Amino acid sequence: MTDMDGLLLIPHLRVQNANVTAGPLSWGFPSPTAFLGFAHALERKLRDLWDLQFTGVAIVCHHFEPLTTQPNRRRHQVFNLMRHPVRAGYRKWQDKDAALIEEGRAHMEISLLLETEGDFDDEADEFLEMLSETVLGMRLAGGSILPSRGAGSKPLWQVWWDEEAQNLASFRKLRRQLLPGFALVHRPDLLTERLNKLREHSPDTNTLDALMDLSALHVEPEANEQGKIHWQYRRSPGWIVPLPIGYSGLSALYPPGEVANTRDSTTPFRFVESLYSLGQWISPHRIHHPHHLMWRYQTDEHNGLYLCANDYTTTLNRE
Repeated sequence: MTDMDGLLLIPHLRVQNANVTAGPLSWGFPSPTAFLGFAHALERKLRDLWDLQFTGVAIVCHHFEPLTTQPNRRRHQVFNLMRHPVRAGYRKWQDKDAALIEEGRAHMEISLLLETEGDFDDEADEFLEMLSETVLGMRLAGGSILPSRGAGSKPLWQVWWDEEAQNLASFRKLRRQLLPGFALVHRPDLLTERLNKLREHSPDTNTLDALMDLSALHVEPEANEQGKIHWQYRRSPGWIVPLPIGYSGLSALYPPGEVANTRDSTTPFRFVESLYSLGQWISPHRIHHPHHLMWRYQTDEHNGLYLCANDYTTTLNRE
């Protein structure tokens, strides 16, 4: 756990056309990397006027609407794809080899709870007003942020005191703003448990097999007392989902400017691939401490790992 000075709630952000194909193996709610990146970009925009740092992000979803359609005489859904050329201004559409980026989109309503270091109690109202204006000019997971409507849509600042009992009482009031909704947490323990169970019958099973087994819909036969066979669903406990949590390096870390066509010439560069784990959606009223919700960066440059980590399982076992 990290020390913090307060909790900053940005409630009920309406995001239009967010990218929901964050990883190569799944689609759905955006990866935690999108929300940590948003918090980092927000911190940089506010840093010139306010001495603050966002050290963790809690993600709560209130509404999620994928932009899909059902083809004629089909049962499955397909994305209303937006096809953008890789190179801006590329006009040789007659070239069938022209590369396109196909993206699935969704509208969503989310709340973010930011773990904050920095003291601005005397100027909290001015800070929250500037925060609201700044957020509306940003993008989240590639989507546009629209003005929130109704009561309870303004950011809130909750001071984190030295007295733990007082802090938890304040957090219980704050988490009411997160309802109704579901919070995203990390559950690698469930993935490890399923992997160990599968290896009892097949020792060659790997972690990807366990993830696919947990994510799949299993329909299995079962005989009753009369010997008749009926089919039933095998359901995993809880609302669990495959989750892209970061990247693993595929190459050495190149010095700035050595690789052509990178984003900038001042940052080291490394080719990477996506890493998957298991996430779970839980109701915020079951959370008793904000540390259970926080997603944070976890970097291991020596091994080429750039991850988003959540301490829900660790703190749960500690209690």
